[in-house]
Amino acid sequence: MIPIRRRAYEILEAARENDPQSRFCDGFLVLLISLNVMAVMLESVSVLAASYGPLFQRFELFSVSIFVVEYVARIWVCVERPGLKFHHPVWGRLRYMITLMAVIDLVVLLPFFLALLGGVDLRFLRVLRLLRVFRLTRYSSALRLLTDVLKDEAANIGAALFILMMMVILSASLVYLAEFHVQPNVFGSIPDALWWAVITMTSIGYGDVVPITTVGKIFGAAIGIISVGMVALPTGIIASGFNQALHQRKRQYGELIESILADGKINEDDHARLHEMRERLGLSDREAAAILNTAHHRLHKAPSICPHCGKSPDQAVGS
Repeated sequence: MIPIRRRAYEILEAARENDPQSRFCDGFLVLLISLNVMAVMLESVSVLAASYGPLFQRFELFSVSIFVVEYVARIWVCVERPGLKFHHPVWGRLRYMITLMAVIDLVVLLPFFLALLGGVDLRFLRVLRLLRVFRLTRYSSALRLLTDVLKDEAANIGAALFILMMMVILSASLVYLAEFHVQPNVFGSIPDALWWAVITMTSIGYGDVVPITTVGKIFGAAIGIISVGMVALPTGIIASGFNQALHQRKRQYGELIESILADGKINEDDHARLHEMRERLGLSDREAAAILNTAHHRLHKAPSICPHCGKSPDQAVGS
């Protein structure tokens, strides 16, 4: 018999194909988070807020109650995670509470309790509740991949943003020197010129603030040309990291397939391992099948039939 805490951990983790309770729990939480985001948006409409205010409040109370129970339950079961990081009954739980997802879970609960204390702008708290949408990253492999990329590329992205910030300050300083004599109401200080620098460097160009001197126009043209590459640099870093992460996940899956097919056959346990890794890596059936075909060509082996489930490797990977 599986201990209660272990079973609770399995239910709260990402849904598994053969675990209907876990899939139901994940589906219910995804639906509840989505309805919360929609409720916050609808509540900003004054007519709906006036007509259905009590209904919105009751739904918020119900949602927060569920989220509080879930948050406490996740702290309780985190010691069941594989590895030694969270195994200690006290320090393990404290380490879990400072992980990114646990912090997000806590932050989305704060608006409700801050509203009970009073003295806080309720409009701000209502908008802050939209942060609950970030909890969906727990249930989306694509969002988890993006989060991993941002973590891995944090140093490079930070360096690019630092250079971009220096360029913005330099641009604002130069246009201030060129324009403050003729447009003191617009370029009266470097902080005032920062608005023009940001809008120009991001190629938005509202046109509400423009240089009128010859030197200012030359600076504006040069800054506009240089900033095309500078502003795109963080985006390029993220795109490159995303591409590398996708290739790495496919490579991990391919290595598992090659190790499984080394003996020329796939059994029921191998089938379960393939399915579990495919779910964890967020690979589609088509991607998994393509990786399998590549592995077969590399090993020069034909597909074999699983003696237990009667499926070929293609069927095993896609099921």
